[in-house]
Amino acid sequence: MITLLTFITCLAALILLAVVAWALIQINEALESIGGTGESYLAKLRLGLRAIERETSHLPAAAPGLNADLSSIAGGLMAVDATLGEVHEALVAQEAGS
Repeated sequence: MITLLTFITCLAALILLAVVAWALIQINEALESIGGTGESYLAKLRLGLRAIERETSHLPAAAPGLNADLSSIAGGLMAVDATLGEVHEALVAQEAGS
């Protein structure tokens, strides 16, 4: 009797392992169709994102210097803005007087 139960238990364990192996194969096939090959959309997206990451990797180091330069230009741009505002007002006044 114990031999029969042992045999049935081993058979059930083998069936369980076979089902798990079959399920893993099915999952693997599904994942390969999504992004496992170079022709899939996910692979193309991954390649594009890596290219963007590579092209923009220098920006974090350059940003503080760029911010400092733009801050120094800000005062001059405010003066240009004020001058252009005065020119606009003069042109509007000139057109109204014509």
